[in-house]
Amino acid sequence: MDTTAKPTQTIIVIFGAGGDLAWRKLLPAIYNLYLDKWLPENFMVVGMDIKNITNIQFQEHVHAGIDKFSRSGKAKKKDWVAFEQCLVYKKADFKAASTYIYITKLINQTEKKWGGVSNRIFYMAVSPSFIETIVTNIGSVGLAKDKTLSRIVAEKPFGQDLESARHLNKILCHTFDESQIYRIDHFLGKETVQNILAFRFANALFEPIWNRNYIDHIQITVAEQLGVENRGGYFDHAGALRDMIQNHLLQLLCLIAMEPPVSFDADEIRNRKTDVLHAIREIEQQEVFKYAIRGQYDKGWIEGKKVKSYRDEPGVDSNSKTETFAAMKLFIDNWRWQGVPFYVRSGKRMNESRSYITIRFKPVPHQSFPAEATGNWQPNSITLNIQPRMTITLSFQAKRPGLQMLLNPVDMLFDYDESYKTGTPEAYETLLLDVMQGDTTLFMRADQVEAAWDVIMPVLKAWEADTPVHFPNYASGTPGPEGSDLF
Repeated sequence: MDTTAKPTQTIIVIFGAGGDLAWRKLLPAIYNLYLDKWLPENFMVVGMDIKNITNIQFQEHVHAGIDKFSRSGKAKKKDWVAFEQCLVYKKADFKAASTYIYITKLINQTEKKWGGVSNRIFYMAVSPSFIETIVTNIGSVGLAKDKTLSRIVAEKPFGQDLESARHLNKILCHTFDESQIYRIDHFLGKETVQNILAFRFANALFEPIWNRNYIDHIQITVAEQLGVENRGGYFDHAGALRDMIQNHLLQLLCLIAMEPPVSFDADEIRNRKTDVLHAIREIEQQEVFKYAIRGQYDKGWIEGKKVKSYRDEPGVDSNSKTETFAAMKLFIDNWRWQGVPFYVRSGKRMNESRSYITIRFKPVPHQSFPAEATGNWQPNSITLNIQPRMTITLSFQAKRPGLQMLLNPVDMLFDYDESYKTGTPEAYETLLLDVMQGDTTLFMRADQVEAAWDVIMPVLKAWEADTPVHFPNYASGTPGPEGSDLF
């Protein structure tokens, strides 16, 4: 994660540039990097999509997205006039050889004008069904040959199961070297997520107690008040287990559970994370009910507004059996974590929108205080809030003011917004800059992706074989299905 220098001259080709991801996230992120002086002087974004629009219309579309979604607010005229010169659009058929011949010619012409070679980044902001076609064609025109300059970025979902993930890896690795492949998970670009490494390994205070001797259990939660919105068609074929736990939550688990790295070399970090996935205890398919629970939201109320059930959402089957809530209890069989349960859960239409990790410590071995002093006693804990607020809270016991010895839980709080007034970059800004600089630390390697699928496959198979008859089983605006907290 070396962001000490600007990348060299760069051309980013975005396949699916007219889509929602590019409009809301990618192009505003690139614009913010431009404003913060992180982009090289020679820089170009080539938008490729099936939409029949002109270059000017594409630039206007990008402008509207930046005004609406950029963390820096609406684009100032002077900044926008300079930035839009870097935007090029081409209506494209992703299956046609002419599309890739055009890209090759444009890159060659641009590099000739710039007087030297550039980074070539190919961003797959498209449906997974297009990836094989695009990757094969990129390879056929020789755009993947240079291992140091050519890079490809693949968005999740990375496969639908272990077999499809292996197939997708095979396709990518046939054309690109593993060092050129950036499997992106935007969660890993969030400031608080990256701070887990600093919190653990830059402080002598925490790492010595970061093990089974002191920690009782760990909870990783991503709760959303939103429903599936306009993603019903996709989500109904994915579900919460695939959409959230297989990638986002297991990646957070790896950062919490990994062994200290020897260095911050990208492969060293990724090796330690992959070790965690390999150490997760295998769940027998016939015992899935002991280790996993699922749910689907019904109609209900969110912040005083009535909302519809999942089955009534656009693009969703009226008899859908897809889970919108999933939770798992996992164990890591190694010296550090043996016997410590890791609870991961994610759900939509919950009672709050919050992503956080709680490390709950074991109780003190002996209570020397009188019973009346410890009526409010709670175990020590560390809570890392990822969103919406970015905070780290240490909860411990302290004496309540007064003549009696009474204990109360109190908090020590680190708040990003209060400590740093400069504003934090969006996750995609961090990750896109890493791609331009050739830093793979925050990106998943092929074996890591496959190991993550391996963890959840017994649950997927068990749930597919045992159709739920009780869906929907939790009302919108509640903490999830009955029994989930007990689980």
